Amino acid sequence: MSNLKSYLEDPFLLKLWQEIRKVDAIKSISLDITHRCNLRCTGCYYFEEGMDRYASPEEEGLFDAFIEKEKERGTNFVTIVGGEPSLVIDRMRKIYANFKCSVATNGIIRIPKDGLEELPIGVSLWGSQATDSKLRVQGKMDLFSKALKNYHHDERAFWYYTAAPGYADEIPDVVEKCVDNGNAVLFNYYSDVAGLGGKLDYRMGFDEVRKNIDLMIERYPDQILMTRYFNEVVSTGEMSGQKWGYDVCTNVSVNNPINTERLQNGNPYNKHFNAFCADFETTRRCCTGMTRDCASCYDTWEHFSWIMLHSRKHMHSKEAFTNWLTTVYTFYLINRLVDPVAGRKVLAKIHTDTLLTA
Repeated sequence: MSNLKSYLEDPFLLKLWQEIRKVDAIKSISLDITHRCNLRCTGCYYFEEGMDRYASPEEEGLFDAFIEKEKERGTNFVTIVGGEPSLVIDRMRKIYANFKCSVATNGIIRIPKDGLEELPIGVSLWGSQATDSKLRVQGKMDLFSKALKNYHHDERAFWYYTAAPGYADEIPDVVEKCVDNGNAVLFNYYSDVAGLGGKLDYRMGFDEVRKNIDLMIERYPDQILMTRYFNEVVSTGEMSGQKWGYDVCTNVSVNNPINTERLQNGNPYNKHFNAFCADFETTRRCCTGMTRDCASCYDTWEHFSWIMLHSRKHMHSKEAFTNWLTTVYTFYLINRLVDPVAGRKVLAKIHTDTLLTA
């Protein structure tokens, strides 16, 4: 703790530290709010592992009971996924009314503001208009343009841009369109769980993706919702001497017996977390998998958690602590746990201050 005290003599780091300390400890779950979807994106983890077989009950009383059960358990944050959440707006409103939350949507149906005024909305995007259309709707529509229109200057929305190794060169033009639309950008990394290979093959590595993301951070310092350090950790799968994999993943369902040995191996994990399927009862192994090989997982949310729960591994130097603290703050900003307007100015300083580069 003596190291921490010396690090917090830096006024900027102290400010970030105080901001995140104001927020109650996050007790989160992931929820498939519906099993239905109006797309079949190429290699979507949800359908690749048949998660849609856990059908969402139509009885609204069962959903209400689930909400009450999680409130009693102490849950205070819900990541809303699916399926496609925009197909069940009323249920989304109920989650919003009872928890802090964020949602991932495919962008086809605009999520209204009524009853969802401050909801963080991650709008999925997989590349340029041509690439996004090919991979997500088999070329049948210009999904990117439709989503741009739906979320034009919507302050709630950010683009959840899943970049594949073979399409790294598209990143600058795509990000420019997103920023010109009045939205920030968070990157994800394509996992190719369907084993399609080619330009989608994660085994090619993400060196070019990482370089282009760093370039975007430099170009749009108040619009890219991730740090250089986070970009490096996810794209390389390495953090503080650890190698990414199931044994260190922190977002595993605590009530699923498949994780018994993982929870006893001594590595930190989110002690409250469960990833609920759309029947509101079954939990899967982790956020994005039932049995998949974790070597294919470059999921942004799981890697945020990996870093956040390893504060001690970042206490050995001011640079390491800064990397940890700025990444945590960015996660809080994405999810509107800190003031989003002031947070954008802080984000710009994180990205432009030479001390705060990885």
